[in-house]
Amino acid sequence: MRAIVYEKTGDSDVLWLAERPVPEPGPGEVRVRVVRSGVNPTDWKSRRGRLEFPEAVPNQDGSGVVDAVGPGVEGLRPGERVWLWEAAWQRPGGTAQEYVVLPERQAVPLPDGASFDLGASLGIPALTAHRCLTVADGGPDRLAPGALDGRTVLVAGGAGAVGNAAVQLARWAGAVVVTTVSSEEKAALARAAGASHVVNYREEDAAGAIRAAAPDGIDIVVEVAPGPNAELDAAVLAPDGVVAVYANTGGDEITVRVRDLFTRNIRYQFVLVYTVTEAAKLAAVEDVSAAVAAGAIRVGAEAGLPLHRFPLERTAEAHDAVEAGTVGKVLVDVAGDE
Repeated sequence: MRAIVYEKTGDSDVLWLAERPVPEPGPGEVRVRVVRSGVNPTDWKSRRGRLEFPEAVPNQDGSGVVDAVGPGVEGLRPGERVWLWEAAWQRPGGTAQEYVVLPERQAVPLPDGASFDLGASLGIPALTAHRCLTVADGGPDRLAPGALDGRTVLVAGGAGAVGNAAVQLARWAGAVVVTTVSSEEKAALARAAGASHVVNYREEDAAGAIRAAAPDGIDIVVEVAPGPNAELDAAVLAPDGVVAVYANTGGDEITVRVRDLFTRNIRYQFVLVYTVTEAAKLAAVEDVSAAVAAGAIRVGAEAGLPLHRFPLERTAEAHDAVEAGTVGKVLVDVAGDE
């Protein structure tokens, strides 16, 4: 089979196309013929970071068709369409290859109406968004229609992959969703995703516009840039609100006014989906699957998430596109949809 591999960390030129044996699934594992591989920021960051294995295949997320199952697998069968998550987390084999073997729980049935593009766009972005939306004091700890009724969510960077997933999941769960963007192009994408109110923070008084949209304050902030947005978040949060931080865009340090926040019982919750509890991960997988089955999560420009495609042999370019901040979702076409 063809596989993108790297034997040392560094720039994207450490990635190369190799021929490798097709792996065999062990007990509790499935082998998936990968159709699409999704690229996330953590994929290029891992490639630049520390290599835990003599050789690794990048990319956590993907979609494809179950090709074989190992002993003890009961929930999946060959021929079943699936979406994949955390394929390369503490494992050498990610989704940038024609076949991948991974534990059964990390291959999730993909409804017939859901495309392979959508399946490869779920994974880390959707699971991260789910976690951010379920850490508020008093819950909910699960998402479903009505779970966020009466809540107001602010999604910072609503045109990003996590932001897009957060907007769609929050709307599905009943929240009023406000999002901030930096351009009219991104504003159009946030509206397409389903945001109730879109604020261009470069062209208007962001705090005033958010307070006008949410007079009682924001209950949950899904935050991509905690440092630069700390003052804004403090200005718009409702009592008992939470800032769920999933990235460090703009720097690693946050300055807050302690007295202002503790008088309102404001909480900061930091989120890294790879290291959340197993129960939280599986709950997120289940809820995201339900949202997909309900047609509540979509991809493409019409859903606020433009798709950018690269063939397998150009995976390095796909990594570069994500690292450069390409707006939308970057996918690697590993195989045809047949």
